[in-house]
Amino acid sequence: MKVEELKAGQEIRYSGKLIVMRDQAQKRLKEFLEKGEKLPLNLEGQIVFYAGPARTPQGKVIGAIGPTTSARMDDYLEMLFRLGVVATVGKGKRSKKAIDTCRKWKRVYFITPSGAAAALSKRVKSARVLAFEDLGPEAIYEIEVEEFPLVVAIDSEGNTIFEE
Repeated sequence: MKVEELKAGQEIRYSGKLIVMRDQAQKRLKEFLEKGEKLPLNLEGQIVFYAGPARTPQGKVIGAIGPTTSARMDDYLEMLFRLGVVATVGKGKRSKKAIDTCRKWKRVYFITPSGAAAALSKRVKSARVLAFEDLGPEAIYEIEVEEFPLVVAIDSEGNTIFEE
């Protein structure tokens, strides 16, 4: 998948890895960078999914996992792109700053259905904690998904499905 070829409004089914993180993990990554410390993971070429899984039931790969509000992550978006992230996944409209950042870095923002966390969890084939396990559901996870539903909400040219 070449993100620069995707267009706003395009629907895809993604199979591959997603890096799951939210506010606290991104804040900690920023602190690592500010201190000049080595990051506990490589984000080059990765897609970040703004989510926090619920407790994993016995016999399941992962608990319910759905997107969280992406606008809260806008202050960290450029940092993620500088670290090599090619796309982010979440829910909701993003700021003009985030749209401009996607355009500048030729990256995309996907949305995935909210309110369907239990159904989305069935698309997860494996899951493991990569970093910051002490953050519980806000730890950084790597999940392998199959046929995960995504819609391009902001494309690499800054076009968006949301009204401005």
